[in-house]
Amino acid sequence: MQPNPRRRLMLCAAVLSAMPALAWSDTYPSKPIRMVVPFAPGGATDVVARLISQKLGEALKQSVVVENRPGANGIIGTDVVARAAPDGYTLLLNTAGAQTLSPVLYKAGYEPLKSFAPISQISNIGFVMVVHPSVPARTVQEFVALAKAKSRPLSLSAGSSMIELIGATFKSAAGTPDVVSVSYRGTGPQMQAVVSGEVDMTIDPFNGMAMIKAGKLRPLAVFAPKRSPALPDVPTMQEAGFDGMAFNSWAGLLAPAGTPKEIVTRLNQEMNRILAQPDIRQRLAAIDYEVVGGTPEQFAAIIAEDAARWAKIVKDTNYKAGS
Repeated sequence: MQPNPRRRLMLCAAVLSAMPALAWSDTYPSKPIRMVVPFAPGGATDVVARLISQKLGEALKQSVVVENRPGANGIIGTDVVARAAPDGYTLLLNTAGAQTLSPVLYKAGYEPLKSFAPISQISNIGFVMVVHPSVPARTVQEFVALAKAKSRPLSLSAGSSMIELIGATFKSAAGTPDVVSVSYRGTGPQMQAVVSGEVDMTIDPFNGMAMIKAGKLRPLAVFAPKRSPALPDVPTMQEAGFDGMAFNSWAGLLAPAGTPKEIVTRLNQEMNRILAQPDIRQRLAAIDYEVVGGTPEQFAAIIAEDAARWAKIVKDTNYKAGS
């Protein structure tokens, strides 16, 4: 019996359509990969990116080069990746603020989920309120009393849109609108501003643990439902008398939308292997980053939930960026 020409044509088409995917899985990666961090060097996200990039490079047997693209509350670097070729050679190590909050507060050329292919959540990130040692306050209530006394103006540094919003929410709850918010390009510069005494207080994503241990910063409270293992003697904001002040962020790895599924799967597998390594878990725990990992689908669900949550908070509080 002669082969059916139509069936043969369809079979050839199916084989040809599968070839790009096969080629991707066989040859990727064949050149260095850049990992964009939309924040300044020295911040916690940058530290995590350099840690992950080294391990990922070893796993893939290719260089993974960290590229810092700070500015506009993470929008500049995030948009760079959203517009990049979806070939697996440009990745984004981002946090919830730039990914899900900045598009709510500002005009961004990307959408939190549709513009990206989530690869893996890396960790959950907490926040701690810290002050310069010269500030005569050892509790949140003492800081609030100092601000209300107006003996001198107090200031708060913010290096991301999320920290700016948490700071504004705290000032509103505490009744201290006169505390001046000062914006910086990233959590690294934000932290240095407090360490140097340029500003009095900040809300730190555990970027300053070394400074806290060295006595160069004084922690007052954590913005979490329970105390941090890294700072067991520091109360939660609820314990300090402020309900509804539990916030968290996350760090995660993404690629541009349209990146072949085979590449996303490969990167996800490698990331989960990396996050299971004891030295990585120890390094992340040292800065109070709770290791998560998981599937791309689980990470996508987190992004979607966060985008909806922050949009609601901004709407309910009528918050305006820069306020």
